[in-house]
Amino acid sequence: MFRLWGKIWKDNRMIRDTVAEEESEDTRTHKIFRALDQICYEFDLGKPIWLDSNISEFKRHSKARFYQDSFIEEIEFDYLEIQVLEE
Repeated sequence: MFRLWGKIWKDNRMIRDTVAEEESEDTRTHKIFRALDQICYEFDLGKPIWLDSNISEFKRHSKARFYQDSFIEEIEFDYLEIQVLEE
């Protein structure tokens, strides 16, 4: 089972979090995108744009932060962080 933890941070405090689970036999990349879609749906957010910095950070640490520059609409928090919990 693949689990992705999504957290919303504001002023160095986690204000909301959720865990998305994927049980499909698909590729890791597809699981990440589907889990991120679930997290954004639950938080009522638009999907963030993956910038080169997000991709390289995720490859190195299985964790990425999406700041305002990754979102089209204005966000009311500092950043959205995703982290792989289980693969």
